Amino acid sequence: MRRPLLPALAALAVLSAPGLLLRGQSAKEHPHGDLQLDCGECHGPDGWTPLRKDRTFEHGSTGYVLALAHAKASCRSCHRSLQFDRVGTACVDCHQDAHRGEFGSACESCHSQGTWTNQGEMFRVHSRTRFPLFAVHARLDCTSCHRHQRPAQFAATPAECGNCHLQTFLATTAPSHVQAGFSRRCEDCHSVTAMSWREARFSHPETFPLQGRHGGLTCARCHAAGGYTGLSTACASCHQKDFAAAANPNHVAGRFPATCQDCHTIAGWRPAKFDHGTTAFPLVGAHGQVTCERCHPGGRYTGTPRQCAACHQADYDRTTNPNHRASGFPTQCENCHNPGAWRPANFDHDRTAFPLDGAHDRVSCQRCHPGGRYAGTSRQCASCHQGNYDRTTSPNHRAAGFPASCESCHDTGAWRPASFDHGKTAFPLTGAHNRTGCERCHTGGRYAGTPKQCSSCHQADYDRTSNPNHRAGNLPTTCESCHHTGAWRPANFDHAKTGFPLTGAHNRTTCERCHPGGRYAGTSKQCASCHQANYDQTTNPNHRAANFPTACETCHGTNAWRPATFDHNRTAFPLTGAHNRTGCDRCHTNGRYAGTPRQCAGCHQGNYDRTTNPSHRAANFPTSCQDCHGTNAWRPATFDHDGRDFPIYSGKHRGKWAACSDCHVNPANYKVFECILCHKHADRREMDDKHKGMSGYAYLSTACYSCHPRGTKP
Repeated sequence: MRRPLLPALAALAVLSAPGLLLRGQSAKEHPHGDLQLDCGECHGPDGWTPLRKDRTFEHGSTGYVLALAHAKASCRSCHRSLQFDRVGTACVDCHQDAHRGEFGSACESCHSQGTWTNQGEMFRVHSRTRFPLFAVHARLDCTSCHRHQRPAQFAATPAECGNCHLQTFLATTAPSHVQAGFSRRCEDCHSVTAMSWREARFSHPETFPLQGRHGGLTCARCHAAGGYTGLSTACASCHQKDFAAAANPNHVAGRFPATCQDCHTIAGWRPAKFDHGTTAFPLVGAHGQVTCERCHPGGRYTGTPRQCAACHQADYDRTTNPNHRASGFPTQCENCHNPGAWRPANFDHDRTAFPLDGAHDRVSCQRCHPGGRYAGTSRQCASCHQGNYDRTTSPNHRAAGFPASCESCHDTGAWRPASFDHGKTAFPLTGAHNRTGCERCHTGGRYAGTPKQCSSCHQADYDRTSNPNHRAGNLPTTCESCHHTGAWRPANFDHAKTGFPLTGAHNRTTCERCHPGGRYAGTSKQCASCHQANYDQTTNPNHRAANFPTACETCHGTNAWRPATFDHNRTAFPLTGAHNRTGCDRCHTNGRYAGTPRQCAGCHQGNYDRTTNPSHRAANFPTSCQDCHGTNAWRPATFDHDGRDFPIYSGKHRGKWAACSDCHVNPANYKVFECILCHKHADRREMDDKHKGMSGYAYLSTACYSCHPRGTKP
């Protein structure tokens, strides 16, 4: 029987009205927690249960979309309590982790919401492990490989082939993997992408790659009796029989090495080719067209000599143009012949100690080697040209005593013209000498022993020179001192080459000022020899009265006589501080310079006598002013008490005194001092008690100082 519409709508309004409570419901109760939804989306007007079949609630609005198996599950499967806001969204919140944490908590990495056993998806995820699945592996059930772990545990499964295929390795007989000593690394020959176990391919080691004819052989041809390890890679290990059977040429008789690769290749056993270039005698020219038997008769290959005469001695013996044997030619045929052909022959004279150039290159061999004599031919010019030397008259070589070394003036281009390079002698020609005829210096055709001194030709020029008069001035006859080879005049004397170079005003002075009367030799270099009058006339200060030395250069320079400067730092008393600002007459009174004392008291005795704080004279202070005073100013003065005697500016006495008189009680004698008048030492009984039994103790200040010279405990 259908209910009236109005009561139903009223009930729905009650359910929909926010804040309204159903009958019997407490205001504090809320079964779904903090859920901000209209109750009418899930509940009907007849009651809280059953839920509306046509409910409009979209689970995706919560942020968690229900799909596949989740969409078919009942609400109670996940919402075991009515408080919907307390349900987790992670897989492990509802599903127990069968893998015990091996793969983390993200179940969706391998599983979908449709089913737990979606194996295709799992294989896809397997590519992210260290063992992707290919080919046959992709068709297997998970338990085929993961069979030794606990259920649903996979991480500890080893990835090595031998884990699953060890029995296959042990059972394989073609070839027997065990007998051959093969590695258990199946992947060396088998591929995980192959669809069959027998699709195996072995990559031969790089030490012996299979190429050429080797690549078409069966494994058994080289690996007889199933032996694979320890095999030699030498050719002879397989081809020794081929080596022994070879007859053209006979390898054994020819003592050929067993290194087959020297002549054979892996492309085929025949044809074979020997590369003579790999030996010490590469074949070039005609040697390359000669049969092996010509050089290796009787099948003899080892020890064949490489000298030409070993094959060509007969050619050497019968040669007559020129006769090699009679001429004593060496048997080194390569000196004139080449391997291209025996003739024509060409001798390279440049390879001897006498290369041919110029006219020598156009002369027949007989001209220098008469009678077919080649060995021992002299290389001296005179051996061929002595006649030319003897006949020459311009100049007469023999009369002039010329050496027989023709190359000094002649060259190989032609006998004439001849040119003598005077630069090769000890007297090279320069300037006017280069334009002078030979007979001017070599009179009477005399060349040997010609002197090199200028005066030997120019003595007359020296004697008649009057400006200055060389002879009267006793000038040396070394003309080159002032003259040069360009021309006799003008002449220039470089005074810097003497022991007195000219600088400043000296450079502008005429020669006569220093060399009066044309006298040059023996001129003194001392300043006073020219400037004695200047020394005598000087009054500010008076040099003579002051007993100044006559070494003018001490204060004067060569640029001008005035101003003059004296460098006091070059004396035993350099000027510093206030001394540098004091007039000379303050220290050198009455123009007295020599013997000036360097002691402070020599000038400052009055300061010493007048000082009262403290009185230097009464205190018997030494007159070594520098002990307390500096050169910058007389005051302030400082005395280093700590460094010299008793420390008062440091240690325990620092700040314990106000004036020197606190300790030095006698102003007339600072050597008198008192210790027992200060601080705690004044109590004699206390001091006597503390020093009881100590040797040398006395209640006297001098005794205190003898044991405590630095004011500290001994």
